[in-house]
Amino acid sequence: MVFSNCQNCELRLQAKQPVFGEGNPEADLMLVGEAPGADEDRLGRPFVGRAGQLLDKILQAINVARKETYITNVVKCRPPNNRYPVGAEADACFPYLVRQIELIKPKIIVCLGALATNYLYCRGVKINAVHGKLIHKGGIAVVPTFHPAALLRDPSKKKLAWHDFKIVRELYRGKSSKSSVQEAEIQ
Repeated sequence: MVFSNCQNCELRLQAKQPVFGEGNPEADLMLVGEAPGADEDRLGRPFVGRAGQLLDKILQAINVARKETYITNVVKCRPPNNRYPVGAEADACFPYLVRQIELIKPKIIVCLGALATNYLYCRGVKINAVHGKLIHKGGIAVVPTFHPAALLRDPSKKKLAWHDFKIVRELYRGKSSKSSVQEAEIQ
């Protein structure tokens, strides 16, 4: 897969550069967002803008260093004006994400926002209904939560996201139990 010359959708034509992902190639914890924003497009790194700064604070609060994780997005090129990626764009990038997951082999994936949740957790679900509900797919614990940008827009969701990240912390530290982690049954 040659990513830098990707022409699977129109986004690559107007993006400054693809933002593939970064972090520990042997990470147990992978965080997957939606798409790069302006700062990410300019710098070529995921989650470096305001949402990334909040994500760094959240990780710090659960005692996980960013360098321990692998961070990426479903869509690898910035949509114009930071709009939500359309299905065809996410579909075009999804094979890259699948390959990243195969290479990293995380034990836990945190879906940051609706797009990652719909691609990695279950199609057609609403983030408000499934945030913090753990499922296992292919031996990987998958936990959906709100995107940090959504928390910046609606601070009332921060308490819910904190609950979700406490679940992630328990899983990451190997302290999960059926009584403390709610598992979802998704058809």
